[in-house]
Amino acid sequence: MPTTPAPPVPCDAARRRDVIAAAFALGVPADYGRTRKLPIVREPNVLASIGTDIHERTQWLAPRAARAFLRMREAARANGIALDVVSAYRSADYQLGIVRRKRQRGLDMAEILRVSAAPGYSEHHSGRAIDITTPGYAPLEEEFERSPAFAWLKRHASRFGFRLSYPRKNRHGIAYEPWHWCWHARKR
Repeated sequence: MPTTPAPPVPCDAARRRDVIAAAFALGVPADYGRTRKLPIVREPNVLASIGTDIHERTQWLAPRAARAFLRMREAARANGIALDVVSAYRSADYQLGIVRRKRQRGLDMAEILRVSAAPGYSEHHSGRAIDITTPGYAPLEEEFERSPAFAWLKRHASRFGFRLSYPRKNRHGIAYEPWHWCWHARKR
């Protein structure tokens, strides 16, 4: 019987500051958060498994976001729609690794920041953001917007507290990401 691995360890405030400083040293502009209108994102203390992603890696969300996603995925399934996970929680350390690998491949920082939030500023750090795909569509590609899954999400995701974070021409200057959805607690 397979066991679920232990959840990743979130960055504490001191480590987050170190990660952000390392990102600035790689070329993230010092005024990045202010100019992009993105806050520094605190990581949750507790994470809950939402099962595996398309690569069979265990994925995690903050507990309330995890419960909401699992309910949403089940409702979609009942309507014949598959919502497959590409990525969920990512620590600031993990995001720094993504930026470092892209820099090592020779990508310009402006190009990197057009498609990825800087370490410390990604919604994925919150444990509330999830990248979704569906069978027959390439993961993390705009073509997802033509899928029945995207149409279903546009109609139903808000019932579960999820919303599209980066629509076309968003105020953060991040590329359109029809696959990226973030859970927001409902006010009671």
